[in-house]
Amino acid sequence: MKRAAIAIIGLLLLAGCAGDVKLPEQPSMYVDMSKPGAALDTAAAAIMISQYRQNNGLGTVVVDPELTRLAEQQSQAMAARNKMDHDVKGPLEKRLKASGYPATLAVENVSAGYHTLAEAFSGWRDSPPHKANMLKNGVTKLGIAAAYAPNTKYKVFWTLILAST
Repeated sequence: MKRAAIAIIGLLLLAGCAGDVKLPEQPSMYVDMSKPGAALDTAAAAIMISQYRQNNGLGTVVVDPELTRLAEQQSQAMAARNKMDHDVKGPLEKRLKASGYPATLAVENVSAGYHTLAEAFSGWRDSPPHKANMLKNGVTKLGIAAAYAPNTKYKVFWTLILAST
């Protein structure tokens, strides 16, 4: 009887410790980017895209701060003009060259209207040309950004740049 009481007390103490663990409210891929102050988790994006690439026999990609800056500029330009367009700030090749980024290979996906990273990724995965870009052989780096524009039709504008140097 004494052993049973000690075991029960031990289990209750362990259960009390479990209450101290704080789990995230939601995975970062489901953060609604159409809310003021929402922040895109670029590391989560790199993991998601890398896993997709690995599932298709390709290498991983890592976040590149300069490509992220260029993706942010593109997303903000699309949001400012309320227009989803690869060339809103000029063709990708020109933008890379103007920034001094030494890309030997680069591709870009843009989209608008998706509120979460998961939605944007799914949209790109389900579109043959965007899927081909995410599965481009030889890319090793990425930059990704989402710009929130509350007074526009789409609300959120996305840019993904994949490249190698």
